[in-house]
Amino acid sequence: MASTSSSSIIASPSTNYDIFLSFRGEDTRHSFTDHLYATLNRAGISTFRDNDEINRGEELKPEIEKAIRASKGSIVVLSKNYATSTWCLDELCLILERRTEFDHFVLPVFYHVDPSHVRKQDDTFKIEVKASSKWTDDNVKRWREALTKVAELSGLVLSGSETEFLKKIIDNIYNKVACKKVDLPRNLTGINAHDKYISSWLEQSGDKVFAICGMGGSGKTTLAKYIVSSKCQQFEIISVVENISSTFKKQNDLNEVFQNFAKDILGERMPERKYPRDYTDRVLRKKKALIVFDDVDEPKHLESFIRIEDIYEESKIIITTRKNDTHNWFNPRTWGCQVYKMELLDMDVSLELLSLHAFGLKIPKEGYMELAKEVLQYCDGNPLALEVLGSSLSVEISITFWRSTLDSLKRDMDSGIQLVLKRSYDALPNQYNKDLFLHIACFFVGEDKDYVEKILEPDYCASSGIKVLINRCLLYVLPNNKLMMHQLIEEMGKSIINAESKLPEGRSRSWRSIDSYKIFNKGEFVDLQTDSLRKMDNLKLLKLNDVHLTGSCEDFSEDLRWLCWHQFSLTDIPFGLFQRNLVTIDMRNSKLEVFEPPIVLPFLKTLDLRGSASLSKIHNISRLPTLETLILCDCDELVHVCESIRGLIKLGRLNMIGCNKFWQNIDSTNIRLNASTSGGGGLKQTSFSLPCSLVWLSLRNCHCYISNSEFFPLSFSIQLKLQYLDLGGGWFDILPSYNHLENLRVLDLSWCRRLKHLLCLPSALVELYIYYCTSLEKITFESHRFTLQDFGYEGCVKLTEVEGFIKLVPIAELDHIDLGHMVWLKEYHYHEICLVGDDELTSGRGWHIQMLYEFGIMSISLPDIKDPNTIYEYLSKSPSLCFRVPSCPENKRLIGLNVSFKYTIFDDDDPTWFVKIHTNNGVDYIYNPHVFGHPGEGEVGIWLSFWPIGSKLVTGDEVNVSIIVMSEIMEVQECGAGLVSSYHTMFVSEVRGWRKSGRPCLPDSSLSELPDSSLIELSFPSRTKWSLPSHTNPPLPSRTNSKKGASSMVLKK
Repeated sequence: MASTSSSSIIASPSTNYDIFLSFRGEDTRHSFTDHLYATLNRAGISTFRDNDEINRGEELKPEIEKAIRASKGSIVVLSKNYATSTWCLDELCLILERRTEFDHFVLPVFYHVDPSHVRKQDDTFKIEVKASSKWTDDNVKRWREALTKVAELSGLVLSGSETEFLKKIIDNIYNKVACKKVDLPRNLTGINAHDKYISSWLEQSGDKVFAICGMGGSGKTTLAKYIVSSKCQQFEIISVVENISSTFKKQNDLNEVFQNFAKDILGERMPERKYPRDYTDRVLRKKKALIVFDDVDEPKHLESFIRIEDIYEESKIIITTRKNDTHNWFNPRTWGCQVYKMELLDMDVSLELLSLHAFGLKIPKEGYMELAKEVLQYCDGNPLALEVLGSSLSVEISITFWRSTLDSLKRDMDSGIQLVLKRSYDALPNQYNKDLFLHIACFFVGEDKDYVEKILEPDYCASSGIKVLINRCLLYVLPNNKLMMHQLIEEMGKSIINAESKLPEGRSRSWRSIDSYKIFNKGEFVDLQTDSLRKMDNLKLLKLNDVHLTGSCEDFSEDLRWLCWHQFSLTDIPFGLFQRNLVTIDMRNSKLEVFEPPIVLPFLKTLDLRGSASLSKIHNISRLPTLETLILCDCDELVHVCESIRGLIKLGRLNMIGCNKFWQNIDSTNIRLNASTSGGGGLKQTSFSLPCSLVWLSLRNCHCYISNSEFFPLSFSIQLKLQYLDLGGGWFDILPSYNHLENLRVLDLSWCRRLKHLLCLPSALVELYIYYCTSLEKITFESHRFTLQDFGYEGCVKLTEVEGFIKLVPIAELDHIDLGHMVWLKEYHYHEICLVGDDELTSGRGWHIQMLYEFGIMSISLPDIKDPNTIYEYLSKSPSLCFRVPSCPENKRLIGLNVSFKYTIFDDDDPTWFVKIHTNNGVDYIYNPHVFGHPGEGEVGIWLSFWPIGSKLVTGDEVNVSIIVMSEIMEVQECGAGLVSSYHTMFVSEVRGWRKSGRPCLPDSSLSELPDSSLIELSFPSRTKWSLPSHTNPPLPSRTNSKKGASSMVLKK
């Protein structure tokens, strides 16, 4: 039950009665009320009435008040003389107070009286108080208000047969009483965080089903019962069916469950026969019901109780399940399903829940905070675990006991927690899924999902199996594609293996290094023999780390799929180590000098030799015909890769980060990514060709010393499938054109310090990273219809132009034709002002006046100069102004609008502000420049801009210009605007050089008020990363490296 609040809800104390019966004795005691009382008791509804429950001689009023407070609801029998009894009237006032303050329901029964007479208290039903009584006018006023209120409530009016009328009363209250019979834990910490989602669902007519899903112990059932307890008043029928999955497995308890469900639906009308399905269906078609089905695994379980399509349209169904796909169980056209994922508790709420169970307080006692944090880390927000451990730790409040209990949890899981969690494992559909779960729990938590699927797919159908585990809330995938389990789920899986045998050698899996050593060697930790491995005929997964084995590798298990041997100590591959069924070989940081597979490995998909510092040659790689991923990063001595690599038609991912000697050893004219080849295979490799199947290539930090430094040696002569290219850290000045790489989505050129220009980049790029390209000045694209979403450019101190986005150039470097009508600014090129906004664009530029171009707008910031060109025809001493567009002089055309304002900033921080232009013709623009000038604290600055929007302005238009400041540290002193017109022949030169290098982005849309999602705001949302509109978002290969293995030896027999 995730919550952002640490508030708690304490469940109400249990009540003694279902119903308090209020009536006028002389009217109905020996007639109607007697019959009603008997009928209530026969229905199993515990009822209080004064003449049965109060002993003579006791004071009446305190006992009545106590009985009302001890009841769940009240039936008020309003008869002809009810209002003549001050006793009854006081009862009524207490009942209504209880209704207002607590969840106490009230059913008025109008027995031979008209509700309107009760409400108005006319001659036929009025309060009668003797003149000599002690009751005051205030008492009478209170009674009148109570009678009016009760008459306005929804009640029952007697008409026809009293017997039928009594049945109506029972039908009305039966489920209101029953709905309170749900067992809620006393401490409902964090439950209120779900209220807004519950209320939203109840108000929606489309979603009839509320499926609460999550791992075992996450609070699903508690939340469902909380909804019943808090919302039952809105429904006519309430039913809670618990533990459905386990009940269906046992079968022998099914009839009892069906009978209890029918009793909830039918109440007193329950027939004396086997489960009356036709009766329940008939009632559910007509009455508003709230039904909870707890712990549901399959939709067929629901079908045994109800027909969803036949249920009354205002009814609601709540399901709790450990599956995530319940929305597929229902037809969205008739019964939409809202899936609600139970988030685990945050640290604050977890600490409160633990403390309430352990100490009876909301915070731990002094001296226990650090121990409590260890418990929180172990439970990881699981409410059940917090409750169970908190209660067990409350047995003895001592540091020694707590320390001992926590130490024992590291060796063995709490049986109560394991029992609940293991139900998800037991419910898995087949043994393949169970084995897959155990493999991941013991070996692959934190590993890349695609990597794990390749290893386990042949034996366990891992691709579909992982989906099953995710659906059962036993597994989840992080955004970086890593497989993760809740710590308690992982511990549960390992506890299943531990239960197989007391001895490590008797278990199916071993992940602790100490246990693995025991399997290899019964004595002290000396050299380990391969004999133990050779006896394991079913060995499929073997993970070793810095382990030296002596003996022959022949006769290893042919079933071996995953060989993970970090820091392999031999210089070459011994015969017998590689088995033909291997899928993944991970020998990172090995001492290998030559890698040559001794046999063909027809199923091998991944070869990881990263960090093998002595590796110099790779031979016969053609023996790996299905290889998909080759990782050679940081193989410093590598100088030769067998040319047969070009024939690996399934190779899609190649990582050669830091292989400097390899690239230095190749003739730059013979490096290509195509199917051709040349040269021999000696120590001096003269050519290098890669297959065109590559989709992921990383050559980061491959420092090639090329004689012609202006030419980059890697070219692509054909259109490849390449999607990801990392050339970061390269020593080159310019790249060849890659615009024919139409599938390229990610290009990383970070730390290419000599790169000056990026020209004609592919328009399909989604991500571009150029961090610390300190010489880079300009970037252009193949076309203006690009899809760039992520742009990382921190540290590019010389970057002045990104085509289609931004250009920032000192005034001194611009000629007259570039500036057009703003040519007068050239006189002030020597003036200075501090540029703020985007630190990466402004860093290292100095303070000289610079022109900014973005989104088609030219803008510049100046100190407070005195120049007539800064005074426009429309001026205002406030941050806004309004004017009408006059007619344009003959032979001229309106080309745009100048906007300026004077401002002062009273702090060193950067203020937030923007310009808004609005016309009565529906033209709206909002612009926040990426860079602007800070004149100095308390000094005056001028911001000038030109907006090429002449075609949008029509004679007679009313134009409103506003400078909207969002920070208190900035003040606008005045603003101005002026229309710019030009002869037809001058229009092109007016913005020459600026329009050509930029993409016009001014929106032609309407804005009713600020802000509005329909308007594309003319500003960049981030200082170091630009997020831009995307036309397409194709899937990309993972950019994350595999998780570094722990220092342990693990194996599976």
